This record gives sequence, C-alpha cells and structure tokens, in this order.
Amino acid sequence: MNRLLPVAAAAAAFAAPSLAQARPVTFEVKMKPYGGDGAYVVLYVTDKAGAYKGTLWMAGGKSKFYRHLADWQRLSGGAMAELDGITGASVGAGRTLSVTVDLADTLIDGGFEVHVDTSVENMRDNPSEVVAPLTSAGAGKPVGGRGYVQTFVYKLS
Repeated sequence: MNRLLPVAAAAAAFAAPSLAQARPVTFEVKMKPYGGDGAYVVLYVTDKAGAYKGTLWMAGGKSKFYRHLADWQRLSGGAMAELDGITGASVGAGRTLSVTVDLADTLIDGGFEVHVDTSVENMRDNPSEVVAPLTSAGAGKPVGGRGYVQTFVYKLS
C-alpha cells in the first residue's frame, strides 16, 4: 500500500488545513487478468459540473504514455507538475493498486466524483473507465470497470 503524506502535490490540493477536517481514504483498483503489459492507471477527481479538481495517483512511470489516459489528459491539460511525488509503477494484470490519501471532508458527499482512466501498451485505452461518486454511502461498495478494471472501491477511515 502506498501512503501519501498531506504535503504531496495531490493531497495538498485536496487535504484540509488541519487533520480534523481531513480523513484518510483508501482507493483500490483490482485489475482483470487481461493478458498484456502493466497498465497505466490514473485516479483523479472532478466536481459536480465535471471540472477537473486534481490527480490522486498515477501508476506508470513513462510520461510519454500519459497521453493515452485521454480524459485525464483532456481535463487536466496534462498537469505534469502536479504528478511529482504521486506516481508509481504500472499495475500488472490481475494485481491490485491500493493508494491511501488524506482528503478534505468537504469532498465526501460534496458532489465530487473519482475517475479511473486506464491504458495498456499495444492494447485499448479506457478513458473514464470507472466514474464513482465520492459519497459516504458509496464507500466500500465495489464498482466494475468497462475495460481492464475488475473492481474499484474506496474506503473511508
């Protein structure tokens, strides 16, 4: 499990000024056994109008492939400076990506959505493969993907 500190770029965009106003949220992306190279996976947040608010995590180390994460690329403008300290290795078929970040309480039940874009080299790209409302009621409930993601779930602490 990757534990991000509130001072990391993405967490800073979402974390409240004090820990009393933020909580750890764990995001898990379980990949299907799709039979290809490791997947590039990005988790990011949009508001109720669909406007990009920030990136939570980017899995995949070669920035030249980030353009294949099409919805993230379009909405964020490729926000490369925002990715410093919030990237990790690509996620293999059948594996699970687990990331914990401190999110501002106002994001929970505030009309925000978490998006998951995926891409695998020499295979299909899946923009907004998963879109899940960031709500107390949705916590712990798996959401299926429409491409490489078997299930996506988030847990509130």
